[in-house]
Amino acid sequence: MADIVTKRLNKVLTELNISMDRAVEYLAKKGIEIKPDPNTKIEAHVYQILEQGFEQDKSKKQLIEEVNQAKREEKEKQRIAKEQQQAERENTVALQDAGITQITSSPEAYARYLDMQGDNPAYSVGNIALVMVALPKATVFGTRDRWRAMNRSVMGEEVNNGVKIFAKGPMGRGYVLADAYDVSQTQGRDLKHPTLREGSKGMETALTTVLNYAVAPVVIDKELPVPAYYDPGNMELAINPDFPDHEAFSAIAAEVAQSRFHAKGANPSYNRDECELDAQSVSYILCRRFGIDRPMPDLNHLPELYDGWDTQERRQALDGIQDLSKKVGRSIDK
Repeated sequence: MADIVTKRLNKVLTELNISMDRAVEYLAKKGIEIKPDPNTKIEAHVYQILEQGFEQDKSKKQLIEEVNQAKREEKEKQRIAKEQQQAERENTVALQDAGITQITSSPEAYARYLDMQGDNPAYSVGNIALVMVALPKATVFGTRDRWRAMNRSVMGEEVNNGVKIFAKGPMGRGYVLADAYDVSQTQGRDLKHPTLREGSKGMETALTTVLNYAVAPVVIDKELPVPAYYDPGNMELAINPDFPDHEAFSAIAAEVAQSRFHAKGANPSYNRDECELDAQSVSYILCRRFGIDRPMPDLNHLPELYDGWDTQERRQALDGIQDLSKKVGRSIDK
């Protein structure tokens, strides 16, 4: 206090967190009269009397200031964290776009995408693209929660080697970034691979399920040179039941996809030839998912098919393939 000569009353009131009336009244009780004016000068010994009398008020103010400062710092941390999260989301979306562009430009990348989508039917095109970019040798992947549900866990040395994908947020609200890992980065129970076998009851049920997705009348034609064919002119799906089950499944899945793309003639831009790759892709993904052998679709014209398409259009095309194959696949699983 020795270095304090005088202070104006308004500054003293602020420091001690008291009102002018309280200060004037308190000093009056001590026999000290001061003018109730903010500009009144308070000498050192008077300040000391006030400080001793209102120490608790001053401490309370300091505590409030400390709490408020802590809140400001926490708010700033949250702001910085939010900006970092947003930047990370934007970078991840940019990686998705790059991956999707690569998939729809390169036959080799597209073929790998079909394998990955068949092995990971629940995941979106965007997430498949992210994993393909970050983990080129990945096969089956999942988040830590997904692996835990399959009685597997991420190996300790691989915890920091995951790839960011979009996963459903808490309570299923929105999407958040989560680490995903390839099966080679995990350990635990062996994975189950569903397989539809020739002549089995499961195959019979699966064929019926796929046919139920057709949006056109189904007719039997034993003269048909292929297992199935959708005729957009008559809007009929013809099938020849004399073909082996695996050939029938592959062909029916593709032709059912054609019928759905045509949508009973409601799609004015439908062109069977232009939709052929998408239809064969749906078929390939389903066959891959259920262990049915079939050749890779013809990808020779892939680059020209997507020539001039922007990233969003490419994403939508792949989303349509994934959505239909996922719906049919889930119905078969049931």
